[in-house]
Amino acid sequence: MIEITAEVRAAIDRAAEDMELAGDEYIEPADGLIHCKKCCGSRQTVVPRFGGSGYFMPRCLCPCQQKAQEERKAMEEQRERMERVKRRKAQGLQDRYLYDYTFSNDNGQNPVMEKAHAYVEHWKEAYRDNTGLLLFGDVGTGKSFFAGCIANALLDRDVPVLMTNFPSILNRLTDVFAEDRAAFIASLDDYSLLVIDDLGVERNTEYAMEQVFTVIDSRYRSKKPLIVTTNLKLEEIKKPPDLAHARIYDRILERCAPVLFSGKNFREEGAMATKAAAKEIVRKG
Repeated sequence: MIEITAEVRAAIDRAAEDMELAGDEYIEPADGLIHCKKCCGSRQTVVPRFGGSGYFMPRCLCPCQQKAQEERKAMEEQRERMERVKRRKAQGLQDRYLYDYTFSNDNGQNPVMEKAHAYVEHWKEAYRDNTGLLLFGDVGTGKSFFAGCIANALLDRDVPVLMTNFPSILNRLTDVFAEDRAAFIASLDDYSLLVIDDLGVERNTEYAMEQVFTVIDSRYRSKKPLIVTTNLKLEEIKKPPDLAHARIYDRILERCAPVLFSGKNFREEGAMATKAAAKEIVRKG
């Protein structure tokens, strides 16, 4: 703000005659400008008229107005972020049960889950270095839950993630025209993280194997992380039965660090608990 000389003060006084004040404003005798009753900060400044004589006395924000504006902006950004995360989850977690695969729902019985936490905490490095994971082991040992926890945690951080499986991908490819298949496969690489659940359950037809390879190869070339879960043994992946599988597995092994899941069947244990709860409800009825 410029120096309040006698000339400037005269201009301020003339302008003040027609000035309307809000209930939380007052004229500060020291400079003749509008101030805030709450913080005593200035809500008016003086600017020389460019190319001519005289002055402008435009309004400005006092400190408490600036703070309120910043808080409103932060709230709006948070609201937009939450809406964006909600949309990302709707797109990336197409099966509703995946919403429950979160760290908060972890029972703490699987020590391998520490690796899931570490992957999320070091996501920037994983993304930069194109570091993926190959989660292998017996049925029901927590591979999908592990991958889902990572997916949900990153989605909550506003990271684009898609968790899907090859039967779903193959069904989608079957439903589109040949010229649209390449566009669909390319769209999978728009996600910062792609999670393929249950590799190996898809049909071993020539068409299916070719499409699986195309998806994996496209992801490989995109240089973005991939997480794969499978019930296959690591030995089966390292020594595939034919060239079609070898092309797929080689790319996965090159970019995905193997993580073994062993121990008890959590899915079977959960099913037994559900059955027991159902029997109890029936007994009470």
